[in-house]
Amino acid sequence: MVTAEMNELHRSIGTLRHHIVKLKARYGDVDAVRRMMNDLDRLEIDLHDFEHAPPPLLKAKSGKDDVIYVPDSKSDESAWLGAQDEGLGFHSRERTK
Repeated sequence: MVTAEMNELHRSIGTLRHHIVKLKARYGDVDAVRRMMNDLDRLEIDLHDFEHAPPPLLKAKSGKDDVIYVPDSKSDESAWLGAQDEGLGFHSRERTK
């Protein structure tokens, strides 16, 4: 499976490898550089595995479940009687008992 996303990932891995090699040339074979190279190698292996055995595609959502309607009308203030003003930093009304 070759897609634009896969091609871009391969290019990105190549760019990262180039920069890590430059770091290795400048700082030597230090732990941090070895870990970055190891992570990059792992990423390349994972990409290869993904390309040769891709998971099934997700079905597109209808989007209706994502929308929550919040009315603009004034809410019933009696629902808030007795509620505390914690965290607001001010008291917008007299404290309730």
